[in-house]
Amino acid sequence: MNLRDLDYLVAAADTEHFGRAAERCHVSQPTLSGQIRKLEDTLGVALFERSHRSVALTDAGREIAAHARRILEEVDQLQSRALSRQDPLSGDIRIGIIPTLCAYLLPHVLPELHQRFPDLHPILFEETTSRLLERLRNHEIDAALVATQHDIDGLSETVLFDEPLWVALPPEHPRAAQASIDPVELGNMPLLLLAEGHCLADRVREICPLPPRTGRTADLRATSLETLLQLVSAGQGVTLVPELAVEHSRSAGSRLHFSRLSTDDGFRQIRLIHRRSSSRLAALEAIGKAIQDAVPNYP
Repeated sequence: MNLRDLDYLVAAADTEHFGRAAERCHVSQPTLSGQIRKLEDTLGVALFERSHRSVALTDAGREIAAHARRILEEVDQLQSRALSRQDPLSGDIRIGIIPTLCAYLLPHVLPELHQRFPDLHPILFEETTSRLLERLRNHEIDAALVATQHDIDGLSETVLFDEPLWVALPPEHPRAAQASIDPVELGNMPLLLLAEGHCLADRVREICPLPPRTGRTADLRATSLETLLQLVSAGQGVTLVPELAVEHSRSAGSRLHFSRLSTDDGFRQIRLIHRRSSSRLAALEAIGKAIQDAVPNYP
C-alpha cells in the first residue's frame, strides 16, 4: 500500500467511475482499477461494488475512503509545514476570521498578500470568536482575526488597527441628516443586534444603552451584518456597523444613511491572535504588517 493507491481510492470514491477517476489521476483505467484491486486484496475487504457502467462504495469502502482522505490531507499539511520551515513565507497558513470582518477585509488584504508573498497560501475559516479560539487551541488553525481581547494562557495577540463604528439609519429617519449621533440618543431608537456569540453585539452593548423593545419591531437576532442592514432599510430600526462594512455598503449603492458615533470609544480593535509556541511566527508577523498597510488609515 502507498499514497498513490490512496489517491486512486479517493478519486474513485469521489467520481464513482474508474474511467473518470483515472483521468483525474492521469493514469490509464486498467492501471487504476488494478491498483484498487490490489489494495482490496491487501486490506482483505471489497471497497467497491462493480457493474458495467459504474462503481459504488461498499460500507467498508466508504469508511476506508474517508480515512484515506484524512491521511492524504495530513500528508499535504506535513509537506506544507516542511516547506514553511525552509521559507517562512511559503506554503499553507490557516487563518480564522470573524464574520463581521471577513467579507469586508479580504478584498483589501488578499491582493496585498498575494503581491508580497506569492508562495504563501492562506486557507481561511469564517466563524465566531468562540469557535475560532477552540480551533486555535486544537491546532486546527494558525491564527485568528478577532475584535475582542483574550487573556488566555498560551495565546498571544497583536492589535492591528482600530475600526470606527457607524450608525446605520434608513434615509427617512429623523436623525438621518445628522453627521454624528451620541450613543445616548440610540437609547430612544430600536437598536438591532447580531445574535449571541458575535463579538460585535457585545461591543455595541458596551457602547450603547439598549432600548426597550417596541411592538412594531421584529425580535430578531441576525447572524449577518447584511441581514441587519436589510432590516434597517425596511425601517425596522437602526444598527451599528464597522467602517469596512460601511465602505462596502456605499460602494454597492446603498440608500442607507451612516452617521458617526460622537464618542471617543466608538470603535472596535481588530487583533491577530495566535499560539505563542507557533512555528509560523515570522509569517504571522508579516501578514499582520500587510493587513495594517492594506486597510484604510482611520483617524
